[in-house]
Amino acid sequence: MQTLESELPRMHIVTKCIFLSAFYTLTVEAYAGSGYTPVEDDEDNYANEARYSRYEDVPRCAPFKLKNGYVRCRTPQGVHYQNVQGTVCDLSCRYGYEIHGLNRVHCLSTKRWTQTVTCREIRCPKLSLSTQGFTKCSDGAYFKSKCEFYCTPGYQVTGTKDVICMHNKVWSGKEPSCLDVDPPKLKCPGFKQKVAEPEKLTVRVNWDTPEGTDTADGILTNVVLKGRPPRSEFPEGEHKIQYTVFDRAGNKASCRFTIKVEVRRCGKLNPPDNGYMRCTSDGDNYGATCNFNCVGGYELRGSKASVCQYNLAWSASAPACAPMNINVRVPTAAALLEQFYEKRRLLIISTPTAADHYYRFQLGINQQGICGFDLRHVTVIELVGVYPVLVGRIREQFLTPFVVLQLRLLLRISQSSFNMILVDKYGMDKERYPFPVTAAELFTLIDTFPLRKDEIKLQAESGQSCT
Repeated sequence: MQTLESELPRMHIVTKCIFLSAFYTLTVEAYAGSGYTPVEDDEDNYANEARYSRYEDVPRCAPFKLKNGYVRCRTPQGVHYQNVQGTVCDLSCRYGYEIHGLNRVHCLSTKRWTQTVTCREIRCPKLSLSTQGFTKCSDGAYFKSKCEFYCTPGYQVTGTKDVICMHNKVWSGKEPSCLDVDPPKLKCPGFKQKVAEPEKLTVRVNWDTPEGTDTADGILTNVVLKGRPPRSEFPEGEHKIQYTVFDRAGNKASCRFTIKVEVRRCGKLNPPDNGYMRCTSDGDNYGATCNFNCVGGYELRGSKASVCQYNLAWSASAPACAPMNINVRVPTAAALLEQFYEKRRLLIISTPTAADHYYRFQLGINQQGICGFDLRHVTVIELVGVYPVLVGRIREQFLTPFVVLQLRLLLRISQSSFNMILVDKYGMDKERYPFPVTAAELFTLIDTFPLRKDEIKLQAESGQSCT
């Protein structure tokens, strides 16, 4: 039989094992579901304790709680340091709830999270009914609530009789209405078709006003007309005429008919590309005349006008607008700018080197907005390099170094840094930019110019746009 002294070392070892086992068990329970993996030996445990002591002074936030939601957090220091500064938590809500706030929060050095977030039960908009209707809902307007519709005596439900609040915050069906079971009766005249006389755009049409009847008490209020009254002049096209009559209870009956007016026409002419047209009368009816013009920077090639003739054919086809010929071999900068006066706006980009980051970035912006620049009559002039090595370019054409130098001197443009100047059609310096700007910002400014407002109207009439 072993002595008590011989058993003491073994009891000491067993006690130590029980203590360590309990320590590991508590650790796993404390971080269940967090992604933490228990250590496998004493060395790892001591290493974790050392790392923990290193970050024990790092600020900590209170554990983030989200009622009716889910929180998934991660931290760069590992599982021992949940909720320390730098912890990031992704948030989501249970089905039937929606998040109010951002779906991600951070633990700050102030021991606070970046914001407060809540999960609120999804709610549909309030149902709107007529005075003759009411609803009974299982849970108000909240998610999965079912609402049934009812009407007061004398009325009946038409349409969907019950709806459910869905997860996308809309009701499952269209709201119904309550109608009188015995509405008034009203009969309108039939369809009317009229043809306009030559060189006219309207036709006078007449009819008798319909009278309503009611089988309930025979008492009707006024008749309401929606549309032009009888003996009115009607222009080309279809016109809907509607009459509505009300009984004493507020119920109504409506009837409709259509009047169609036809006008003799040659067919629409299209304005030339980079141009516009102005037509008399209604544009393409017999006797109408269309005059053609080109936008700034383009020249007209073809007939200046065309007339819609009696045989419904145009006297001449639409002309074309060719790009204006820019002479880059001019002796001075003033002579170059004179070519654009009242025709084109200028966007002058100057850079000391073609490798300049601002310059290359602005060229990329301009390339994406080519249509917008053309629509606003903008010509881009690039001035690259420093004296004596100077390069100037307008699209594929190059300016002489002397003209480049003169342009910089005339417009007071620095050669040592990136600069961009916007010049209007009258040669006025409208804005200067020391750094790249978006095409949208340039277009917004240009659209405020007085001439541009007239251009927008003409382009809208001719259907010119960027798609």
